[in-house]
Amino acid sequence: MNTQMAAIIKKDMQSITCNKRMFTTLLVVPIVLTIFLPFVFILSIYFVPEEGKELLALLEMFPIPVQSGSSLKSIIWFMLNILLPVFFLIIPIMASSVMSAASFVGEKEKRTLETLLYCPLSLKQIFRAKVIASFLISMLVSAISFTSMLIVIETLSYAITGSFTFPDAKWFFILFLIAPTISLIAITLIVQMSARAQSIEDAQQGAVFLLIPVLLLLIGQFTGILFISTWLLLVIGILCALAAGLLLKKSMNHFQYETLLKN
Repeated sequence: MNTQMAAIIKKDMQSITCNKRMFTTLLVVPIVLTIFLPFVFILSIYFVPEEGKELLALLEMFPIPVQSGSSLKSIIWFMLNILLPVFFLIIPIMASSVMSAASFVGEKEKRTLETLLYCPLSLKQIFRAKVIASFLISMLVSAISFTSMLIVIETLSYAITGSFTFPDAKWFFILFLIAPTISLIAITLIVQMSARAQSIEDAQQGAVFLLIPVLLLLIGQFTGILFISTWLLLVIGILCALAAGLLLKKSMNHFQYETLLKN
């Protein structure tokens, strides 16, 4: 990476914090999924125990570890290690879509695209810089979201049950394999859409289709059709990594000036 690419990456990342609308959009989904949802879920079960009884039948479908006879602690474990991992996959997709959707179409709207194309970089290097900027933002949001979620859950778990509820091995694969790879896939696809789109909203529409596989995993999890085990996450992560590498390579090789300038 040279100085010019680093400058583009820095400029794109700073543009998020300067744009209040985009910055707010970037924060809404992580706050809801990692702070609001666990907080409301745990307190609801604690203050309305009758609601927790309906979950006990669902817990029987999953390999819940022995929690010293505490159904509440089992429910917290279920939320942290069964429910939230699937929801968490939404965060890197949504975070990357906010940034990458504005990558090229944002330059068009600000009338800085021609200036960008005149910089001493090849189009492939510009494309790579845009992808890296979106990827870094996505991973930063994911890391902060996971830390915030863990603080909320562990604080409530200790306050209510007197002990902590620790994440299992699934989170390792999600944070270091699946989240980065699905983020890279989403970014590559949406950056391509951004080059052809007329507005940021048009480019962001592609993120909706990327959420469909995550929603199917969530449905399969709750209906008992599919249990998302650690090994399944490893397989999904490897497949996503291969797909991300091939997609990025193909996209950079086929990205042309005409794609940007024809609109």
